[in-house]
This record gives sequence, structure tokens and C-alpha cells, in this order.
Amino acid sequence: MGFISPMKIKHIIYPLGIFLSAFLIACSATPEKTIEQTSIETPIKVSSTLVGMTVLMIGDSHMASKGYLITSLHDELMQQGAKVYSYGACGTLAGDWMKTTESPCGAAFRLNEEPIHLLAGEAAATAPLPDLIKKYHPDLIVVINGDTMAAYKSTVLPRPWISREVTTLTNGIRANGASCVWVGPAWGNEGGKNGKNFPRVKVMSDFLAENVAPCIYINSLKMSKPGEWPTQSGDGQHFTRAGYQSWGRAIAKEIVSSEILQKIKH
Repeated sequence: MGFISPMKIKHIIYPLGIFLSAFLIACSATPEKTIEQTSIETPIKVSSTLVGMTVLMIGDSHMASKGYLITSLHDELMQQGAKVYSYGACGTLAGDWMKTTESPCGAAFRLNEEPIHLLAGEAAATAPLPDLIKKYHPDLIVVINGDTMAAYKSTVLPRPWISREVTTLTNGIRANGASCVWVGPAWGNEGGKNGKNFPRVKVMSDFLAENVAPCIYINSLKMSKPGEWPTQSGDGQHFTRAGYQSWGRAIAKEIVSSEILQKIKH
């Protein structure tokens, strides 16, 4: 057997040591795939913008069915920290909320985190606003009403009649001292069984903006383009679930905006 010099041994062992070190480091490293699989998503945080506030919502058909604003807007306001109590009655006018008025096409209510309760027949009616205020002591009242008074199939907007309906409700709100926002009609789509059309929606919105004081007017027409939000087939006025989600999100964004929030938290 031949003699191996120390220098040759050094040349053999040194590279081998580097290789073994690299191999051990690679084996001990945690694979990237494993890190991704064990990562935990950060939960969505509920905002505290409306914490401590009680919100009472009343409205027409846009508040009277599952998947409508009684779902989307109600959820949005709860996520902002408010306690929310919602009542809707299809086909009702603004003044109908000052007394018990039967709805011709159904009603609904939802109490904060509870599920939506649908009402039909004689049970489908408005709940008088004075009674609701005594029961919930709201810091903010949200009114959803406009389409039912817009008279889309009429050649002229019945301003005196609308004014009486609006004043009946706003006087009741003023007497109880709660802050109020009034949400006007959204664009929807032209045509359908209700005869909705863009020119009349614009005229109605402008009229409400000038007549709903002391409520702060929320102009829904600024939230989308005409026809942007999808409506139900053959309807034109009532949105699909996706449309109501968009509308509800946009209304909530307006309510918690600094301009409006400062006024309702006076």
C-alpha cells in the first residue's frame, strides 16, 4: 500500500466537509410549502366607528325581503359596531310610518343579530315610529324611502303629495330628537313593471334632497352609474343580491364618513 501524504489527505477531506455541511443545512431547513400550509390568516376586524350607537332603520320594499337592504345594510352597520333594528314594509309611503299601515305586498323586521322575520297578510304592516323610538331609543334613524313615492308611470312628479308624506315623517322624527339620515332612490334600470326611468329618479332625488330636513340626505345616485347595479328580471327597481350588496356597502360608507358622522354624533 502506497504512502499518502498529509497534503493529499487535506485536499480530500476539506471538500468533503463542505459538502456534508451543506447537505445537513439543507435537510434541517423547513420547506417553503410547509410554511404556507401552516400559516394562519388574520381574521377580519370589526370596526368600532359606531360602537355604542343604536340605529333604527325603516323603509319600503327595499327593506322588506331577505337579501335586500335589511340584509346588506343591516350587516354593514353591525360590522361598524352599532346595534341595529330594521323594519321594512313593501309599498308603503313615508307618512305610513307614523301609524300602523298594512302593507299590500309583505313586510319584514330584523332585531340586531337575530335572523330576518318575514310577515304576510294582516301581520304585514308598518310599526309606528313613535313606538319604535320608545322601545329602542335610537341614536340614529335611517329612512329608506323614495321609489314608492316617485310615481314613475305618471307624467308629472306629484310634489305637494310627496311633500305631505315626507313632512309627516320628518315632524315625527324632529319631535323625538334623534339624528336622521334619509337614503334616496338608486338608479336601477329603466322599464320593468314599475316603469322606472332615469329622468324621474333624478327629479325625485333632487326633490327629496330639498325637503327631508332635519334628516341628512344621502344621494344614492352618486354611488353608481345609471344601470350599473343589476336589477331583477322584468323589474328595474329591485336589485339582485349583488346589487343590494353594492348599495348597502355604499350607504354604510356614507353614514360613517366624517362629514355625516360628526353631525349624527353631535
